[in-house]
Amino acid sequence: MVGFRRLPAIAFTEPSVRILPRLSVMLVSVALSMEPTDAARALDGLPIEPDLSTRVDELYDHEARLFLMLYSLKGNGKVDYVTGRLVHEYARSHYGNPVYQTEAQPLFYWWNHIMWNDPEQDGVNGNEKIYQENIEFDISRYKPCLFNGQSC
Repeated sequence: MVGFRRLPAIAFTEPSVRILPRLSVMLVSVALSMEPTDAARALDGLPIEPDLSTRVDELYDHEARLFLMLYSLKGNGKVDYVTGRLVHEYARSHYGNPVYQTEAQPLFYWWNHIMWNDPEQDGVNGNEKIYQENIEFDISRYKPCLFNGQSC
């Protein structure tokens, strides 16, 4: 009779086998406990471009060739959201009003002390990149504090 040689059973007491489950549990727990950065949270919170009914002003930046729309999301008249669209052509109507041919979607967004860049210009959909943090929109660059005796 031909005998079969019995192979030793693999024991799960080998050091390498015992470490793998512990290591995988540790990696999963670390990954789950990590919180997103402030920048990631801010990007998740960028609201879509507001309705025109919340627009409080519009400006044209000749230097940057941007058409800026200023919004008050809270409805109190204070600017808290700004969009900037590239201008292809600027002209005056027969009545003297400015007419702008712009991109359909903004290139820049300012909201909650953060400026976002959307190089795809495809609207707020999550692919916007933070351009600069801790920045305020400086309206005094476009309008002085007093204009014809009235505050801006």
